[in-house]
Amino acid sequence: MKMLIPRGILTTLLLILLLTTSNAQYRKEIHIPNILGYQTLKCDFHIHTVFSDGDVWPTVRVQEAWAEGLDVIAITDHIEYRPHSVDMEADLNRPYEVAKPLADQMGIILVRGAEITRNMPPGHLTAIFIKNANLLEREDWWEACVEAREQGAFVFWNHPGWKQQQPDTTRWWPEHSRLMNAGILKGIELFSGDEFYPEALRWAQEKNLTILANSNIHAPSSQAYPSPAAKRPISLVFALDKSESAIKAALADNRTAVLFNDTLIGERRFLTPIFISAIEIKNTKLNLKDQDIKYLQIYNNSDIPFRLHQRQPSIGFSCPEEIILPANRTVSIELTGISEEVEQMTTLKMFYEATNLLTKRGEKLPVNIDVPNK
Repeated sequence: MKMLIPRGILTTLLLILLLTTSNAQYRKEIHIPNILGYQTLKCDFHIHTVFSDGDVWPTVRVQEAWAEGLDVIAITDHIEYRPHSVDMEADLNRPYEVAKPLADQMGIILVRGAEITRNMPPGHLTAIFIKNANLLEREDWWEACVEAREQGAFVFWNHPGWKQQQPDTTRWWPEHSRLMNAGILKGIELFSGDEFYPEALRWAQEKNLTILANSNIHAPSSQAYPSPAAKRPISLVFALDKSESAIKAALADNRTAVLFNDTLIGERRFLTPIFISAIEIKNTKLNLKDQDIKYLQIYNNSDIPFRLHQRQPSIGFSCPEEIILPANRTVSIELTGISEEVEQMTTLKMFYEATNLLTKRGEKLPVNIDVPNK
């Protein structure tokens, strides 16, 4: 006797079979709004593979980047430091060549790069958008940097406060001024791996350097960031489109911000539109009156939680001194009418500063929340 399986159960069994036998990968999208006519690209410009002192094959870096929601990566293996060279004898362009076909297939922009690895000064410098990494292998660090410039590279200073190279004080050296004056040094890492360098933020402001945050990852990403709370630091690049030329133009024009440990740093012209685009008032109108209590609902559609501190009281009503708007959540906030004046207001204005959004001057970003009342 034949046993008939209901169609619904059969469909479910086939779906389970498909999922358990497929090689599907899953991508965690990073939600940060596009602003000012630019695409907000999520980037990591400082990563390593087994071709220098990293632990993984170049294609693994592409797969990790895709799964973690990145748009752009640069494999930047060391020029001078290659501890696996006995087993990995290859020219310096090989990591890029290995990874590029998969990056193209997965929609990841892969930028050709390399790390010029010297003692301080000048320390470690990364050159991206290069044409031939082999030509950077020079005995003299200055000649290597000049070659990077001749190749049209964008050069930035890696982990400027790294204790192994600057154990006592994070210092700007004459060699860095020389690099800047020669049009070579154009950017600086504020955050590298798990370290933040406040001095670099001051230098970026004073010297008009492009700010970056990168992972400097060596281990597999699953080991470096084993839990959802441990997030890869990223550089946000505000580019006209998702292309290598547009990304390079954005870096040259200082159109970046950095995101690490839920802290966002950048120019006010970028941070304010990100905040405004990320929050949505769910109430159509409150009709708040004197002595009334109403509940305001605010949705944060981004992956950046916003921590707000009241910078001045609102007129006609009271609101909390501290508000947290968690990522991708809606929050209900209590507002209380405290004068008859509030009944005439078409818009209620709330005045805060975002304590985890910092300008290049190191100041907390002032933000206003306008609430429809009538």
